[in-house]
Amino acid sequence: MRIETERLILREFHENDWPAMLAYWKNPLYGRYNPELADPESFVRDLVTRFVTAQAEQPRSARQLAIVDPASGQMIGTCGIRINDPVQREGNIGYELDPDVWGCGYATEATSAILRFSFEELGLHRVWAECVADNTGSVRVLEKLGLRREAHFREHRWFRDRWWDTRIYAILDHEWREHPPVVGSPLAATGVESRTFGRADQRCQTIRHDSN
Repeated sequence: MRIETERLILREFHENDWPAMLAYWKNPLYGRYNPELADPESFVRDLVTRFVTAQAEQPRSARQLAIVDPASGQMIGTCGIRINDPVQREGNIGYELDPDVWGCGYATEATSAILRFSFEELGLHRVWAECVADNTGSVRVLEKLGLRREAHFREHRWFRDRWWDTRIYAILDHEWREHPPVVGSPLAATGVESRTFGRADQRCQTIRHDSN
């Protein structure tokens, strides 16, 4: 599976993607809203292996893709959809980015492509996401894409020596069709490469502190 947008390529994971993923997981900015890990390398290796293994599942319920800068070939994050209930046609999305490219709109662009794939190709009815309430960057991504806040859970997750509130956001298929976001429209969602892109905006190569 491969999806191309204006500035990004979303492709299947390879076993050798784990070092790039581990590199940004070690960034303190990335860890701010995530639990601490005793052995990050083993955890990331296992996670990438699970992503690769899921590609052969039939029927396939999870599609987690690597987000790649086409100019450099560098993996800069992940984005995906997991089908929770095929009968109810419901799934949940997740995404993350290397903090070095926060503030460039990549999360919004990649997640928009995944939502489009979820509704138009997978035929889902409802797609939801959970985020830490304090993670305003992630909240902005979801709201820009038209997801509505459906729940706020107080002191729902325990990590980094404190309780964290979380929120659930969701969007329905007819809401997506009526008001599709105009951000980095996907150019292809097939197994065939359709075109080559130019170098990403150079200002996005510096560390930013707002993850959108």
